[in-house]
Amino acid sequence: MSIPLVDLGWQHDVIAEDVDRGLKEVFANTAFIQGPQVAEFEDAFATFVGAEHCVGVGSGTDALELAIRALDIGPGDSVVVPANSFIASALGVLRAGADVKLVDCDPESYLMDMAMASEALDAKVRAIMPVHLYGQMAPAEQLTGMPERVAIIEDAAQSQGATRHGRGMGSLGVVAATSFYPGKNIGAYGDAGAVVTSDAPLADLVRKLGNWGSSEKYHHPELGFNSRLDTVQAVVLKAKLDRLAAWNGAREEAARRYHALLADEERVRLPVTLPGNSHVWHLYVIRVPSRDRVLEHMRGHGVGAGIHYPVPMHLQGALSRLGYGPGDFPATEQAATEILSLPMYPGITEGQQERVVEVLLDSLKEA
Repeated sequence: MSIPLVDLGWQHDVIAEDVDRGLKEVFANTAFIQGPQVAEFEDAFATFVGAEHCVGVGSGTDALELAIRALDIGPGDSVVVPANSFIASALGVLRAGADVKLVDCDPESYLMDMAMASEALDAKVRAIMPVHLYGQMAPAEQLTGMPERVAIIEDAAQSQGATRHGRGMGSLGVVAATSFYPGKNIGAYGDAGAVVTSDAPLADLVRKLGNWGSSEKYHHPELGFNSRLDTVQAVVLKAKLDRLAAWNGAREEAARRYHALLADEERVRLPVTLPGNSHVWHLYVIRVPSRDRVLEHMRGHGVGAGIHYPVPMHLQGALSRLGYGPGDFPATEQAATEILSLPMYPGITEGQQERVVEVLLDSLKEA
C-alpha cells in the first residue's frame, strides 16, 4: 500500500464536475482576468473566515508583501517573524524592502514565542507576524502593550478555517495573508493567495497595489505590481470552499485516530493544540528520535511522510544577510531535527492510518 503525504487526486475527483462546469463558463465568456467568479470566491471566503474583505492575489508570498506594503512598511522598518516557519514568511517582508527580526518558537506548540516577540520590539519594528502553523492559530492576543505604530500581520497560509476563541484569520491583527498553494486545506490548481482584513481602506489599497497600483485602467496613482487571482483558479477554489468545512472535519477525525493509535507510544511526542484553538490539521506533526532514519524507513515502505521544516530559516543561505547562526534559536533548531509530518488529508482512510502507524512503529524499533 502506497500512502501519499497528501492526496490531491482524491480532492479533484470530488470536485471534478463543479470545476468542469465552471471552467466551461469561463472559457465561453473569456473572462480570464478578474472574471465574476473571482469576486464570488472573494466574498465567500471572507464570509467563511469571518472577515469583511478578501482580495485574491497571485500567491501567498505576494499576499504577505502586499499587506506589508499597504501598511507603509518598507526600508528602515523591521518585522518580527518566527524562525520556525516556511521561508516565505521572511521573504514577503524582505521583498517589501523591510528587515526581518527573527524570534524562537514555543517548544511545545512550535508557534511563535509571544513573550520573545514582545521583547524584540525596538524603534525600528513596525509589525509582528505571528504564523498560524500546521493548522492552528498563534496566540497573538498575548501581544499586549504594543505601541500604536506596531501592526499585527497574520501569516495564515496553514489555517484556513481555524479559529482562536471563536475568531478566524484576520481578526487577531489588522490583516492576514493566506496561500492557496495546491497542498493547503483549500488549494488551487497552481499558485494563488489572498489578503483578508476587515479594514476597508486597507483592502482597497491592497487591491490597487496588486493591480499595477490601479483601480481604473491606465491610471496608476500607486506604485504596484501584477498579482491577481485569475478566474480559472477562482473556479477551483470556490468548488473546494463549498466543501472546506466538511473536509476540515474529516481532518479533525483523522487527527483523533492518530492520537488514539499513538497514545501509548512513549517514543512519539504528539502534537499539542493550544486552549481556545480550533485546529484544522493542515499537518499532523509528531516528534521522534532518530527522525531521519525513521523518515527513510517510512518512505522505503511506501508511506509519504515529510518534514516541515528540515532547515530553519536562519540557517538558510538566502537569509544569511540577517546575521544569525547556529544556536541562535535552539527550540526551532531542535524541532528541525525531530519533527515528522504524517500523511494527512480529508480522504485518508482508517486502514491507511493504521498502516502509517504500523510502519512508523516498525521504524522506531530500528531507531
